[in-house]
Amino acid sequence: MRRALRNRAVKSEVKTLVVKARKSLVGGPVAESERYALTLEAVQALDRAASKGVLHRNNAARRKGRLTKLMAKLAIAPTAPAGPAGKGKKGAVAVAVAPAAAAAAAKPAAKPAAPKKK
Repeated sequence: MRRALRNRAVKSEVKTLVVKARKSLVGGPVAESERYALTLEAVQALDRAASKGVLHRNNAARRKGRLTKLMAKLAIAPTAPAGPAGKGKKGAVAVAVAPAAAAAAAKPAAKPAAPKKK
């Protein structure tokens, strides 16, 4: 009974955060930084629920993917570093990057070829 109550509370929180994030992304007069913050908060809640076993990890991953895909479609970039997500943890938060910035980051600057010595 206790687990069921805890699970229900966690699921409700996750649903609320996901809905808030989706509404901020789809419409409404919300600042870009706030949109990113709401989406990041929803993704973190999904990760927490999956780690507790309240949600299946694939279910959480699917929901996170949908949110980040929507965020990338709107070209919302982070305003601050995402924090310790880059430490190789499973389920690290994906950071959406604007298309122009992604193209620039994907192609490193070409180095001039060094002359061959004989």
